[in-house]
Formats: sequence, C-alpha cells, structure tokens
Amino acid sequence: MADFSRLIAATADTIAAHAEELTALDQAIGDGDHGLNMKRGFEAVRAEAKGFAAKPLPEALKAVGTKLVMTVGGASGPLFGTLFLALGKEMPGEPDRAGLATALGKAIEAVAARGKSQIGQKTMLDVLQPVYEALAQGKTAEEIADVADKAADATVPMKALRGRASFLGERSIGHMDAGARSTALLVRAVAETVEGH
Repeated sequence: MADFSRLIAATADTIAAHAEELTALDQAIGDGDHGLNMKRGFEAVRAEAKGFAAKPLPEALKAVGTKLVMTVGGASGPLFGTLFLALGKEMPGEPDRAGLATALGKAIEAVAARGKSQIGQKTMLDVLQPVYEALAQGKTAEEIADVADKAADATVPMKALRGRASFLGERSIGHMDAGARSTALLVRAVAETVEGH
C-alpha cells in the first residue's frame, strides 16, 4: 500500500486543482458549494496527514472520515465521511485486493444507507459501484480509474432522484453529478499513487 501521507497529498491536491470545476458542476444542479466544501475538508485532512499516517491503516481511514464529517459540511461531509469511516471499520490491517474489495462493498452499503439512496439515482454511488466491480474483477489501477471517469460521465443523462438536484426533476438531466465527479477524481488520485509506488 502506498505511503498513506502520499495518498492524502494526492487526494488533497486533486480536489484543490478541480475545486472550481466541482463548484461549477454543483452550481448547475445543486447548492454551488461542493468544490469549496470538498477542498476545505481535504485541506483539513492534509493538515493532519502526519498524525493520520502514523496510525494503522484502518484507524487512519477512520480518522480521515471523522475529519471529513467535521469539516466538509453540506450533504457531502456525512457521505464522504461515511465512506472513509466504513472503509476503516471493514479494512484488514494488511489489505490485499480481496480485503480491499470487501471493505469497499461494505462502505458502499454504508453510504447508500446514510444517503437513503441507491445506484442509478445520480449520486456518488454511481461511481463507487462500478469501481467496486472493477476492483473485484482484478482490473489494474489505471483501468479502475478509467472506469470511475466513465461512470461519472454516465451520470450526465441521468435524472437526479436524490439530494438537492432531485428538486430540479427533468432539468437535472444533462449535467454531471458533482459528487460522482469528485468520487472519480479521488479514485484516480488513489489509483495513480498506488500504481506509481
């Protein structure tokens, strides 16, 4: 597993680099604060990277999740926080691919329960589920990142059925879901960091 502090830096850098894009996506069908909220959360995680990286991986993931819940705000804080908290709860100390896939599967269930949402409702779940399947099928890190990007693109023609965007009904069609995009960005950041080391 790549050095955890390197993973934190990669994810924080990616979110910071795409904060304006995420905000623009969210302005189209949401509150318009997704990019700023995510950037704030991941910068808060970055500020404590050293302490987090010193913990065993499951504890480190839980610490990241707690920090995101406390700092991201909006609907995204609890959802992304839940993702990391559940990953930490389910992750074996020395994860192999099977352990990682199992943990991600459980984390997806936790996010779905927290957001009262399911696949096909134009949310981050529409990226997480294909990523889980790609991981379980043994695809490479690069292939998994590509799957995530395509899954985020696939939210464009969907009608939003959950979250703020669902109030727009048909008008939510034709826009990418900001949560799906930020999930894909995080997947690629992690995949490229793991691949590179």
